[in-house]
Amino acid sequence: MTEREKMLAGELYDCGDKELLDRWHLAKDLAREYNQCPSSDLEKKNKILKELLGGMKENVWITPPFYVDYGNNIYIGNNTEINMNCTFLDDNRIEIGNNCLIAPDVKIYTAYHPTNVTERFGEPKSDGSFEFCKTRTKPVIIKDNVWIGGGVIILPGVTIGANVVIGAGSVVTKDIPDNTIAYGNPCCVIRKND
Repeated sequence: MTEREKMLAGELYDCGDKELLDRWHLAKDLAREYNQCPSSDLEKKNKILKELLGGMKENVWITPPFYVDYGNNIYIGNNTEINMNCTFLDDNRIEIGNNCLIAPDVKIYTAYHPTNVTERFGEPKSDGSFEFCKTRTKPVIIKDNVWIGGGVIILPGVTIGANVVIGAGSVVTKDIPDNTIAYGNPCCVIRKND
């Protein structure tokens, strides 16, 4: 099993793997190019996004700056807007449905590290240095018609149901069911969304 396959399976994997690092560097270069692209050059921006992302449907708008880890694990549905300064650590799959609004400064994390230092770094080398840290992942799923408020942080393994509103500044640590309004740290369902 390759390190990429381990990564997507949620198994402990090596972030320093050559295949992963090559894609990581390519994604950083593509994101930099996208972030520096003239705002009105929609053709160039779409071309970059098609190379950067795993999948993108029609009428997707991403306002720069936009930051990713690999990019190719991000899938975005129709009529979705991602506002400026969003960071998507897509070490596992990030799926964003149709008709979604993602406000500025939203962070979506799929990666996390073992809490045990030996599991995280392995045994130290003879010179006292460590390998790249070991990581695990879980996907993040955002279903259709979701509005995520500014500054929200979504943690690994979370599914946000359809027709949900997540209030600004929330830290989403667990699944949020369909047709609800939720906010807080940790994010909790406050009421049904009629």
